[in-house]
Amino acid sequence: MANVTIYTRKMCGFCSAAKNLLSKKQAAVNEFDATFNPQLKKEMIQKSNGGTTFPQIFIGDIHIGGCDDLFALERAGKLDQMLAA
Repeated sequence: MANVTIYTRKMCGFCSAAKNLLSKKQAAVNEFDATFNPQLKKEMIQKSNGGTTFPQIFIGDIHIGGCDDLFALERAGKLDQMLAA
């Protein structure tokens, strides 16, 4: 199963929704809480080519985007395939 990296912040409903979906999929998730860590936020923005909203999600080396993008992959039936790679 592919490693998932997610950059989050506290009190973020979108972060919680994304983490819940990934948990239901039993994905191996590496979470980085950037709430009070400007260096992590800077790293997230660089890795995501400018993405400043939370969460920012990566499956393996592929930048998925945010929560809405993750759920769009699920609706399209593509998320399980990406997680299995």
